[in-house]
Amino acid sequence: MSRAISGGMFSPTSNRVVLAAGLMAAGLLAAGCAQAPVKPPPPTVGPRLRVAVVEFENKTTYGQRLGTAAADILVTELSRTDRFILIERAKLDRLLAEQKLGVTGVVDPDTAAKMGRVLGAAAIVTGAVSQFGVHSEGSDMLITESKKQIAECTVDVRVVNVETSQILYAESGKGVATTSTGTFLGLGSRSSYNESLEGDSLRASITKMTGALTERLMQIPWTCRVADVDGQNIYLDAGLRSGLGINQVLDAVQLGDEIKSPTTGLVIGHKENVLGKARVVKHFGEDGAIAEMLDGKAPGKGDLMRLPGN
Repeated sequence: MSRAISGGMFSPTSNRVVLAAGLMAAGLLAAGCAQAPVKPPPPTVGPRLRVAVVEFENKTTYGQRLGTAAADILVTELSRTDRFILIERAKLDRLLAEQKLGVTGVVDPDTAAKMGRVLGAAAIVTGAVSQFGVHSEGSDMLITESKKQIAECTVDVRVVNVETSQILYAESGKGVATTSTGTFLGLGSRSSYNESLEGDSLRASITKMTGALTERLMQIPWTCRVADVDGQNIYLDAGLRSGLGINQVLDAVQLGDEIKSPTTGLVIGHKENVLGKARVVKHFGEDGAIAEMLDGKAPGKGDLMRLPGN
């Protein structure tokens, strides 16, 4: 039988119980930590597709900044996937100025495709903020007051194939953001317009579409262009930054005349002449590579290089 506790001292039996419990707790804590390692981000699969996100059109009567904000949010969300090279906004703006194109021109698929070819992009993502509004709800009682601001918006997104000018994907997303304030006996925060609601509602609508948009963009065959040819060296406009690996084998393709649908008159592709296969042997610059032919005829400047099987 164990002895009673006296003078604030534990009995030997109690000491052993406490020690055993402590060791067991430490063991469980260590096991729990070992079972929950920090997961690394998923690796990038294959070369990254080059994509340009154009400033969205603002079809609402609410400030012009909504279009710019929507495009910036989409760029951020696509960047987080680590699947694409997003063309810098400064380069986009410079091209728009050189080509004398406004936002309304960019929305047109033919114009968007033309701009994409100049930028070397595989796809242009454009769209519009088609609806935006803010309203308030709340109660005003004798000693308390509560207010809730609610922002609702709808964002439309379109993906234009640069080679064919066709719209590959179109989707709409609705977003809602709220903020609440309250007072008691005149104390607390009072309701005033919260500008963060704009960005929060835009982000809510765009994040709903990002997953499906990423999947659709990933279905576009990856290609790059021949920037120059010097003897056996074939200089490509994609390299380390694009995720194009050394020893990667590519098909060299010469594009011919456009092929148009007899029904719609839209371009559905190009005649192709597969010249042969090349292998990447070296990277250069920020995003360039040198390839050498393995068989067949060397391509010329501006010809297409693509992954085998695409």
